[in-house]
This record gives sequence, C-alpha cells and structure tokens, in this order.
Amino acid sequence: MHNRNMEKEELLKALEAKYEKLGVPLNSMLEGLLWSTPITYWDYIQTDALLGLQIPRTTEKDEMVFIMYHQVNELLFKMVLWEIDQISLSKETVSAEKFSKHLMRISRYFDMLCNSFEVMAEGMDVDQYLKFRNTLTPASGFQSAQYRKIEFASTELINLIDVRYRDSIDRNSSFKNAFDHLYWQAAGKDHKTGKKSTLINLFEKKYMGDFIDFMEDYNECNLSKKFKQLPEEFQKDPNLIKAMRHYDYTVNVKWVMAHYNAAGKYLGGGDKDLEATGGSSWRKYMHPKFQRRIFFPYLWSNDELKNWGTF
Repeated sequence: MHNRNMEKEELLKALEAKYEKLGVPLNSMLEGLLWSTPITYWDYIQTDALLGLQIPRTTEKDEMVFIMYHQVNELLFKMVLWEIDQISLSKETVSAEKFSKHLMRISRYFDMLCNSFEVMAEGMDVDQYLKFRNTLTPASGFQSAQYRKIEFASTELINLIDVRYRDSIDRNSSFKNAFDHLYWQAAGKDHKTGKKSTLINLFEKKYMGDFIDFMEDYNECNLSKKFKQLPEEFQKDPNLIKAMRHYDYTVNVKWVMAHYNAAGKYLGGGDKDLEATGGSSWRKYMHPKFQRRIFFPYLWSNDELKNWGTF
C-alpha cells in the first residue's frame, strides 16, 4: 500500500510539472477528468464519419467496392507520409537502424497495397465497371495528391522528371519549371502543342501551389538526400541498403505493375485498349520501363537500371 501511494504521489508531481509548463493548473485538469465521458472505440476511430464517406454516383453495386478500395489506398498513403516524416523531419541525426525501421514500415504499407490489387482485379464485374467508369470522367487515380507527395518526399526532383527531358533540364531552374516537366505530365499534356487536358488543369488548379511548396520543403530533406547526409559507415550498412532497394522496387515496379495489370483486365484489348478516365494512354504512362522512375538510382547496378521494370 505504501509503495502504491508513493507511485501515486510521484505521478501527481509529474503531472503537475507537465501542466505547469502548459500554464494549466493541475486541479483544473483533474476536474476536467471528473466530468469527462469514457472514450469509446467508435468515437476514437470516428467510425460513423468514416463509414459515411462512400457516396456512389450510379446504381452499379460494384462502384462501392471501387470507392472504398481507393479510400483505403489514401489512408495507407497517409501512413506512408507519416513514416517518411519520422526520417525527413527529424531534428536529430538519424541512425541506420532508425532509417531502416521506418523504410520497412513504409514498404510493408506498399506490400499491402500491391497485394490488395486482387480486390480490384477480381472484386468487380467488368460490365459493371465499364458502366460506372464513364461517370468518373475526367477524374482519375492519377489525381492522388498524397501519392505525388510521397514521390516528392522520397527522391530528388530530377528522378521524377520526364525521362525525355532529364538530360536537358536545368537542375537549378525554378520549382515551377520542374513541376511542368514531371513524368506524370505526360498523362495529360500534348507535348507537341503544350495543351493540357481537363485532368491536368483541374489537378493543378487544386494542388499546384501546395505541390510547389511541398517540393521546396523536401528538396533538401527527402529520403534520398537524408540517406546521402548519413555518415559514410551508415550509408554502407547492408540492412539499410536492402531496405532502400526494397522500398524503391516495391513502389516503382511492384506497385505500378499491380496497377498496370489490374487496368489491363478492365481496359485492355490489344489494339482496342480503352482510354483511362483521365484520357491518358495508360500503357505507356503506367509501365515502369517507359517512365523509368527510380528513387535511388545510385543503389542499383547498370544492368538493373537498364532493365528497370522488366526484372
């Protein structure tokens, strides 16, 4: 009993010190606890709000699968960004162990995303999909702002530039210039005329300012830059290198090919391929061998780089 009272006294002292720093009297905080209601699972998780976010546009039942699947993706993207920030925004020197830990968490989230594509590939009737997809034009999964931020937070901007312009673009030019030459611009812009599709115009109207600020914020603290700032012995850590390569391959080959193969089931047909809802030529836009998007090219051999997306 004496030990228990001592523990309670120490706890109260610690609480008093904490709330004193915040300028809140301990008695006020304790009185607040007296009148507060118990927390419940549904209040903490906000279940009712979460389950009220699915609003189909058609009467096709499988549209609900499509909506919920993409909402799950966005939640996982948020988890990825949260983990990236544990490395990128850390004020302390990040150890190889911590770097690896968070990278593997991120990779597991993308493993979930890759494995979950069966929900799309096998979970909807093709005829239902082809009916409700026309109501989505010009919206596209291309317009996931969080996914674009994951890319910006992972690598140097030059690695996200359209492969046709990487040798000629000025690395010291403005962030707006870099934005205009990002690889995914090819999905919604005629590079002969410069005319942008509605897909791109709406996306830029909503997010371009936010993206440019984000690009600038992570220019010196993206995962690749943080890796290069580590002490040399950390950069040679085999577990860290393995984690970096796993993340790079999972995001830029495995995840992309899972998406590509799922799209093939619903849009594919050889010479009769349907356009994506955003209007893009999805086979060339999506396949990693065309885009050659690689977060950490210095961690891959010449042969691996040459055969990117085919191994």
